[in-house]
Amino acid sequence: MITRILLAAGSLIFLILGGMHLAFTFFSDKFSPKNPQLEKSMKASSPLITRRTTMWNAWVGFNASHSLGAIFFGAVNLLLVWQFYSVFEKSWSILLLDLPTILFYWFLGKKYWFNVPFAGITIAGVLFLVAAFLLHFT
Repeated sequence: MITRILLAAGSLIFLILGGMHLAFTFFSDKFSPKNPQLEKSMKASSPLITRRTTMWNAWVGFNASHSLGAIFFGAVNLLLVWQFYSVFEKSWSILLLDLPTILFYWFLGKKYWFNVPFAGITIAGVLFLVAAFLLHFT
């Protein structure tokens, strides 16, 4: 039962962080640059790959898709933990997908982001690692 709670808690962290990120992307100015001229320039500039979008639209789209990735990761794992827990008990397969994904999010958080998502990812990662250990080594 404890492993189920650990996995659910780690999944919930990703779900919450992804949801907050999505809300901040569309319903706040938290991801706007402090320099208003930069935002103006981003809205007036296109990336080299195409003129069909602006750097600002790409920025919003990247943030939204990033949010969806974290939401999807958290939601799928939460669903598996509560409805198909035997997948975690009988096989490493899901954890072999989850752990590198968490590690990559951790790397991104450490290198590119700020303290709150990094701390959340660290906690979720520890919860998943402890659950993996308890499931497969005890």
